[in-house]
Amino acid sequence: MPRTAQYDRQAALQAAIALFWRRGYYATSLKDIERELDMRPGSLYSAFGSKQGLFVEALDAYTATMADDVQNHIAASGGVLSGVMAYLRWLLLGQKCPALAATPACMVVKTLLESTGDEDPLRGKATELLRRVELGFTAALEQAKSAGELRPDVDCERLARLLQTQVMGVRSFAQSGASERQLKQLLEDIEQVFLSYRQAH
Repeated sequence: MPRTAQYDRQAALQAAIALFWRRGYYATSLKDIERELDMRPGSLYSAFGSKQGLFVEALDAYTATMADDVQNHIAASGGVLSGVMAYLRWLLLGQKCPALAATPACMVVKTLLESTGDEDPLRGKATELLRRVELGFTAALEQAKSAGELRPDVDCERLARLLQTQVMGVRSFAQSGASERQLKQLLEDIEQVFLSYRQAH
């Protein structure tokens, strides 16, 4: 029974991610949530506490999935920069993207843009998650530098910020209706930028 409940919760979170991504937090009503998740109000509040509680948990799940995808590509590529480039190519041009990758614009960034001001708790949450992603990139780049993939003078925290910006920007650009040729050219240009950080062999 616990395994079934866990599966149901994960299915509910995936449905919530899709709903909030399409409509945004503030435009999503409780009725929308009940219908999309196929949950009665009592069950919804028992499971997640509130609309905001559901959103925060969905955002955490979304970010964890994105981080796993990046790490999987890094592991498969045998290098941090090559792994990030492989991830970007997969996001934009892959033929077998999962539901999250099929909607390229970053949900965390959309949340940040939707937030109404500094006191908005969603803004704080989105900022926290972006910082978490940046720290993950920084740690991976430090390992890459230790392994000789990057020049010894590279500022890994600064480069991590650039990597994160490229990931967010590419996902947003894909929403503009760019052609496949334009996306491939963009990926080539990004790769050229990162070449300057590599250790010469």
